[in-house]
Amino acid sequence: MMSSTAMLNFSSATLDDVDALVKIENRCFDIDRMSARSIRHMIQKGNCDFILAKQHGVIVGYSLVLYHHGTHLARLYSFAVLPEVRGQGIGEQLLHEAERHAALRDCVYMRLEVHANNSGAIRMYRRLGYQPFGLHKDYYEDHADALRFEKRILHLESPIDYLQVPYYQQTTDFTCGSASLIMAMQALQKETRVDRTLELQLWREATTIYMTSGHGGTSPLGLALAAWRRGFRVEVYVNSHGPLFLDGVRNEGKKAVMELVHDDFIKQIHETDISLNYSNLSLIELEEKFNQGGIPLVLISSYSYTRNKAPHWVVVSAIDRTFIYIHDPEEDVESYRSQTDNIYLPIARQTFDKSFCFGRTGLRTCVIIYNRNQS
Repeated sequence: MMSSTAMLNFSSATLDDVDALVKIENRCFDIDRMSARSIRHMIQKGNCDFILAKQHGVIVGYSLVLYHHGTHLARLYSFAVLPEVRGQGIGEQLLHEAERHAALRDCVYMRLEVHANNSGAIRMYRRLGYQPFGLHKDYYEDHADALRFEKRILHLESPIDYLQVPYYQQTTDFTCGSASLIMAMQALQKETRVDRTLELQLWREATTIYMTSGHGGTSPLGLALAAWRRGFRVEVYVNSHGPLFLDGVRNEGKKAVMELVHDDFIKQIHETDISLNYSNLSLIELEEKFNQGGIPLVLISSYSYTRNKAPHWVVVSAIDRTFIYIHDPEEDVESYRSQTDNIYLPIARQTFDKSFCFGRTGLRTCVIIYNRNQS
């Protein structure tokens, strides 16, 4: 049995380490093991740091940290120390090394999920400054819950007081707008009952009918009307008077339908007390609205985060001096992503400001909903 941490050193995993890592997986985990194929993928193509801890040249543990494009978030995806060397402080040193790597990438937060019954790991995370910030029910193969923990590893100012925004993940590739509206409604009215039927109903009410391809996206005007019908006070900001997304549609018949839908949305809005503003909402103004109790739904270009050029709706869930935080309803298309990657996602204010627009025309639009009793 190895008994000293004095010889502990760290290195990045290579393909030569795959077999040893598979053995560690089998020794350390009864469920949710990474396969050799997954390990190879992470080493070759993953946006990650795969860090090995070695004693006398032998791998005794590893940490796998994943990164989210265009953001300042890191997530400890997997972490293992061989049973025979536990209790020597190897886990703590390995976690500090993982944090150091993440900080070198300018990540401000490290997040992780841990089995609710893993009391030893939970004690270590708490001891090293990780704070609980959520629960993911039925997360593991044995149907156990996962506790979510978070630590601020850069700019150690006062922790942000998160607004409690329940997370809802879109169930189709075209309902990001309605999923975002669901999250905003739940943040304001906790008793809001949500399911897929509501998600699709909201989409039907708000859709523009056509997009550049596939199903229609949701218009800010349509989302505003859907929220207003459910008793919320609504403000809309948009820097274009005409039908949105029209420049991406070539078929004249489809354009005519989109124009008709847009004109009908405008007519309906004029029959309500929805505040429709044709202007570019600044980040300062957005923050003021948020601090006044509004929940902003923002249309962004998600290319910086997902390499997807389609317009995408997200919810602003927190704001501080450095970051705009969002809840992103996007479907989990990659097996190693989890909801932990999509909630309170920190984006530098300047980066967010650049993404707060879409297309060649620089469309900038936002829907802000409030409870009726808010002034």
